[in-house]
Amino acid sequence: MNKIIERNISGQKVLGLFILTNLVYAFMLIITIPNTMVFSNGMKLLDMMPTGYDFNYVNKLFSTLGNIGRETYLTRQIPIDMIYPLLFGISYGLVIAYFLKKINKLNSPFIYLCILPIIAGVADYIENIGIIYMLNSFPNFTETTVNTISMFSVIKSISTSVFFISLVVILILVGILFFKKSINTTLEEHSK
Repeated sequence: MNKIIERNISGQKVLGLFILTNLVYAFMLIITIPNTMVFSNGMKLLDMMPTGYDFNYVNKLFSTLGNIGRETYLTRQIPIDMIYPLLFGISYGLVIAYFLKKINKLNSPFIYLCILPIIAGVADYIENIGIIYMLNSFPNFTETTVNTISMFSVIKSISTSVFFISLVVILILVGILFFKKSINTTLEEHSK
């Protein structure tokens, strides 16, 4: 894992992937999610519910969406959301690796933080596959199916949250290190 990460954490590659990932995310937030929510009467889509959902909510949402809304969800939102988890997992894994390297912690147990976005991405794929199944089988799915898919929505949410908290802490450490180096450089210049 270390070798793969080391080969792929050049600033340009990380920045390029980061930009691409966030363009896809922005496209979902600005276009595909609102286009689907037009049919939802204000109800949130399942992939936008970090604390999960239950059988009654899914039934109500899918009923409210109607045939056109469910088709829009299935053919417009989900296809874009099948690209995003891969981009998220790779780009954010490399982002955290890039900053770990800046604080000389890449070759330490902290490298396992790079797996968090991958866990989120895998959970997102399972969630999406479950949503596809439920959309295609509506109204004939079970409470167990909904609970299982909801669990993966929660796993996605938790791993994403832990990742972003970790990234913020690492960025603070990068800032402190940069600040210390700046002070040391200034002091060395004044002592000459």
